[in-house]
Formats: sequence, C-alpha cells, structure tokens
Amino acid sequence: MTLQSAVQAAFAPEGTLARSLPGFRSRPGQTEMALAVARTIEDGGVLVVEAGTGVGKTLAYVVPALLGGEKVLFSTATKALQEQLFLRDIPRLLKAFGFPVRLALLKGRSSYLCTQRLQGARQTTQNLGPADLRLLARVEDWALSTVLGDIAEVPELDERSPIIPLVTSTRDNCLGSGCPQIRNCHTQLARQEAMKADVVVVNHHLFFADLGVRASGVAELLPSVTTVVFDEAHQLNDIGVHFFACQWSTGQMLSLGRDLAEQTQGPARGLVDWLGLQADAIDAAQAFKNLFDSAGPQPMRPWLDATPEGLPLALWQAAVARCESALVAASAAVRAVDELGPAFTALAERCDTLLQNLQLFATAPPEGQVRWLEVGAQVQLSQSPLTIAEPMRALARPDAAPGTQPKSWIFTSATLGTDAQLSWFVDACGLDGAQVLRVASPFDYATQAAVYVPREFPRPQDAAHSAAVAALAAQGASALCGRTMVLTTTTRAMRAIADALRQQFAAAGLDTEVLVQGQAPKRELVDRFVAAGVPQAGLEGGCVLVATASFWEGIDIAGDALQLLVIDKLPFAPPDDPLVQARASAQVAGGGNAFKNLHLPQAAIALKQGAGRLIRSETDRGILVVCDVRLAQMGYGKKLLDGLPPMRRLAGGEDWLDALADLAATNKPQA
Repeated sequence: MTLQSAVQAAFAPEGTLARSLPGFRSRPGQTEMALAVARTIEDGGVLVVEAGTGVGKTLAYVVPALLGGEKVLFSTATKALQEQLFLRDIPRLLKAFGFPVRLALLKGRSSYLCTQRLQGARQTTQNLGPADLRLLARVEDWALSTVLGDIAEVPELDERSPIIPLVTSTRDNCLGSGCPQIRNCHTQLARQEAMKADVVVVNHHLFFADLGVRASGVAELLPSVTTVVFDEAHQLNDIGVHFFACQWSTGQMLSLGRDLAEQTQGPARGLVDWLGLQADAIDAAQAFKNLFDSAGPQPMRPWLDATPEGLPLALWQAAVARCESALVAASAAVRAVDELGPAFTALAERCDTLLQNLQLFATAPPEGQVRWLEVGAQVQLSQSPLTIAEPMRALARPDAAPGTQPKSWIFTSATLGTDAQLSWFVDACGLDGAQVLRVASPFDYATQAAVYVPREFPRPQDAAHSAAVAALAAQGASALCGRTMVLTTTTRAMRAIADALRQQFAAAGLDTEVLVQGQAPKRELVDRFVAAGVPQAGLEGGCVLVATASFWEGIDIAGDALQLLVIDKLPFAPPDDPLVQARASAQVAGGGNAFKNLHLPQAAIALKQGAGRLIRSETDRGILVVCDVRLAQMGYGKKLLDGLPPMRRLAGGEDWLDALADLAATNKPQA
C-alpha cells in the first residue's frame, strides 16, 4: 500500500481516526492537505500549505509523517505549541495507530538545568532577595531528583526570574566538551535522545539558533531526518532573521565583567587583576552608553552610515576603541591562565567573539544587510539580512545528496499570503518552485459571523479614536454580558482603551471586569476570560479582555466565551521599523511597489490572524468590528476585507445593533 493510500484510508469516514478519536469527522479539506503532505513525503521536495481555521492541519501533517515510517522533525512557533504537540497531539495518534515510535522533545540550552553552573550559583547571590534565595534552594532540591533537567518542571520558576541565568547556560558561557559535568549535562542528554528518536519536536527559535551558530543540536540532527514540518510557518522569516543577526551590546560587556570578577574566587585568584579587568569592561560599556543617553530610550533606531545617525565619527570611534581595548586586555589575561581549565578557554573565546562582533559595526553595513540600534537599559547593535531566503534556499535545495539534508519540507499556517502563489511567504523564505496548496476553512462564516466597519468614526490618527473604540466595545459588551476582546496595534492604545472602558462601565453602574495584557500571565488571562463567559444564572457584567502583540494569534477561545472581537485599526507595520524600511527600499530599488508588495500583504495577513480569534468551531457565532474607516474609504480597503473569512457584512449602525441583539438573544443563562 502506498503512503497516499494509507493516508486516504486513515482519514476515511470509517477509518482509523474516526474509530479512535472522539469527535473526529472526515473533512475534505483536511484529507486534501494530508494527501498533499503524503505525496511530498513520497516524492521529496517542498510543499507550502495555507490551511484555514478549522481544517485540522495538525492531523493533516502528523498522520502522513507517522505513516511514512521515516525520521521526522516537527517545528512549532512557540514552546507552548511545541509541548502541546509533544504531550497531547502526537501521543494520541501513536495510540490510535499503535505505532512503536520513539518520540523526543528538544529545547534550547536555556531550558535545561546546567549542573556545572548550579554548583557555582551560590557564589553569585549577593544581589538576590530572600524570595529568590528560597527559589534557588528549591531548584537545588529539584536538581537532586530530576531526570530530564527541564526547568519547566519547576513551576515557581518564572522565565523572567534572576535565578534562571544562574542555573542554565548560554552559548557564551557553556564549557562544551571540556565541562567537568559533561556526562551529567541535561542539554547533551536531550540531544542524544533526539538523535535516537523517530520523531523529534523542536521550535523555530531553536531551529534557527542552531543554523546561525550550529550549537543547539539541530544541525547534527538534520542529516538523519527525512521530513521537516514547520507549523505556524508565517513566523519563520521574522524569527529566522533575528537569529541570523549579528549583535553586540553593552549588556554583554557588563555580563563579561561580572564573570571576570567571579574568577577572584576560583583557581586563578591572585594571578590576574580580575577586578581591574571588570572595571575596565564596565567603564568602557558605560562610556559607550553615554553616547546615546541624551536622546533617551530608542526602540530600533535605523542606522544607514558608518556611524549611527547624528553621532560624530570621532566620538563613535573613541567609544568603540575603548571597548576594543578592554576586550583585548581581558582576552590576553584569560589566555595567560587558560591551562587552569576549560572555563578560561571559553571565557577567552567569549572575549574574542565580542571583539569580532563589535568590529563588524566599525564600518558601514554591506549591501543586503540592515543595521539598527536599540537604546534602553543597555545599548544593543544589530545587523541582519532582510530575509531568510538564502539560508533556507541552501537548506531545502532539491539537489542535496542523500543523507545530507531532509528530502521533504512542509510549511503550513492559517495565513501565508494574499495571492494564489503565497508569494509573501514563499519569496521571503527562498522556496522557489515549491508546490503551493490553499485549503479553505470548513466553517460557514456567512451564517456564523458578521463583520462591521463603522463609517462615522474618528480616523486612526485622531486623538479621539481610542475613546471611540472603547465606547463601541462597551456598547457591545453591555449587550453580550462581556464576551468581548479588543485587539490593539500599540501598547499605548491598549492602555487608553482599557482605562476608557473602566470609566464607562463604572459610569453605567456595570460590574464588567476589564482584563489587560500584562497584568497576569497570558494563560491566566485567557482562563479568566473564558470562565467569565460561561452562561450562568445571575450573570451580569461579564468580562472584556484588551490586548496587543502576542494575542493577535495563538489564542483559541471556542464557544460562547468570545462573541465580539474589536480591532482598533489596521495592523500596518511601524514605518520606523528598520527592517520594514530596508525591505521597502529594496522593493523600490528593484522597481517594485513597496506598499502593494510589502506593506499591504503584511497588514492583510496580520488582520486575518487577528480576525481568526473569533470563530474557532462549527458552532461559534460572533461579530468582528474593525474600527478603521480606511477599510471603507481607501481603495485598498476592499482588498483587505476580501482577504478576511467570508463573513456577512453589516452595512451600518442599525445592522450592527440588530446583529448585536440577535447574538445576545442566544445567550441563555443556565439555572
């Protein structure tokens, strides 16, 4: 039986999936995608699939990969999705088919306990408070019994905790094969398990971190893999560009200084003026930061010439030279005692890498690269390619010798482009000649949802816009007893709308709760929002969730908990973003239209991602409101609306109120 035949049988109405998975229904779109994945696995090559919400793309790529019987690598956008695939989705399919498959989860080194660093953690606790010291003791107890060493096993250990850098390693401070604890290295053990596994689950950050520095375990794994599948692939370009960037920061200098000072307690104490080297590194970093302090915090400031804009060449060269001098002196001093152990060799290499990266920024950026700096608590310099096209083109090349690269590459997401060729994604990722498939959502959007664009409304740049958004959201939330989420394009708008909502609910005497991104972890906010949306006797004000950034995607709220989704304005990329500027300039230089080929597709995809939060199952009902009059007034508005799921359109305020009343009538409280 061919793989395609096996897949067809598995997805049939009476097939293995229907018999084994409660609630499974055979869907033509899902089967179509699964067969395309199977063909690619059999024949090799590259497949790009845009699968609308509700298609069930996870089953459509996992089942063929498992039935194929070869080694497969799955990569997801986030650690949360990675763990969902590893802990829930794949195990239930392995059980359904009865496959004796070895499964492994591989994360980056910062997710694993470093036993070597844990041993020295107590020497660097001077700035820790009592609560952090208790948490360190908790980690020390856990370290005695853990098998995997995954710090996610310690739920009290928040990812922002100052304990994490004390008990995990980075590429800079890992001692590698020379580490005295190499036999007990949890990162190394996880890589070894991945090498022996049939199915390995990673995330995009780890995949690209390894391709950029070849130090996370994926590079040695790839030659043994037959098929690679990227889910939520629309994030690949932005994630990959970040990891192919070269970076240098004053924070790295300060961190190096701290590690140099730690040597006063080690085998080289008294042999080198460690505190003097630390002072030189700190002073050089501070002098560098002083160049930019007068301008205040600056997120991603473009940098086109040999020096950052407005900075005299002499001042720039002097600050760079001072940092170079501190790094050269530190490297020489450490190498003079490197016979004392691998930690000193690693420390010297770290000095050299920082020096090389800094020297990269001493001249103007090369063609095809974009450079920027960020000023905050530290100054960070960055330089990256505009896209990941070249490295991905080299990876997914069809002429790779057998056993040197995977033969099949599958990329999938709910949103990958605005045209039939999905060129927004395909071009940026260098997937020339890829097979492209678009599978529509099975949801009946015309019945389940409506979209409303208020025409008499302040323009997005008007001062009154956020207050008007809040007023409309409050109107809807009052009718629906909450069940409303507001997505904003900026943090400032999020806060303004949340404040205005609280004021309006208080003035109306409503007890509607307003949740705002940042006041609690994302998962907790979603759980509280869902709980507030459950119909029950005595339900009054309900809940409104106001959020930005990461809430535009990856949030799955099915059922009645979310019935009204309000988007404050079109999600065009910030015009001062250096990457956006550089990509736009490249479009113009190549004779293209930056707005048509870059800004508009990107906004359309982001808008579709946000709108996708509303309808998550066949029984959901809801209204999408986009508070941006440009959708009705500008020529490109129709194209953006046409890119949304085919919801029925509300013509005006009267239709909006009628739709709201109809939706509210369906919310019957439970006795």
